[in-house]
Amino acid sequence: MRFIGVALVSSAVVLGACGGGDTSKQAAPAAGAPAAAPAAAPAAAPTATGSAAPITGKTIEVKMIGDAAGSKFEPKDITLSPGDGIKFTVVSGGPHNVVFDKTKLAPDVAAQLDANLGAERMAELTSNLKMNPGESIIVSFGNIKPGKYEFNCTPHLAMNMKGSVTVK
Repeated sequence: MRFIGVALVSSAVVLGACGGGDTSKQAAPAAGAPAAAPAAAPAAAPTATGSAAPITGKTIEVKMIGDAAGSKFEPKDITLSPGDGIKFTVVSGGPHNVVFDKTKLAPDVAAQLDANLGAERMAELTSNLKMNPGESIIVSFGNIKPGKYEFNCTPHLAMNMKGSVTVK
């Protein structure tokens, strides 16, 4: 029982020493002391090399869904023509994003697809995260040569949230 009492008193002393207390009673900086540096501004998203190609054809909508049945793109496999676009829209279960697999892309396709992410780009071949239903990510397939391009949702990759785009 005595041990519990000592532990309780020790905990109170440690918490009191670590507590923030009233900041109005904290000492002011000494005269001539350098002022604290302002907080750094957040870093801007890295920019893609090359220029984005606009959508010149149709735009297909793909729903990003996360619910009790799992996380998925609907439809998960899309076929389109060069110049078409995809609008990935959050329906439920965010956050969601769209990431293209660089290891399966030719360098020229990777560079163009990266540029085509435009303002949605968070990192190389990666869109920013969308949290709320109705938010969307639009990706142009302008200047993308025919082929099959795989994508996924990073937060739900372990739940097999994957898809593919076939450009004909």
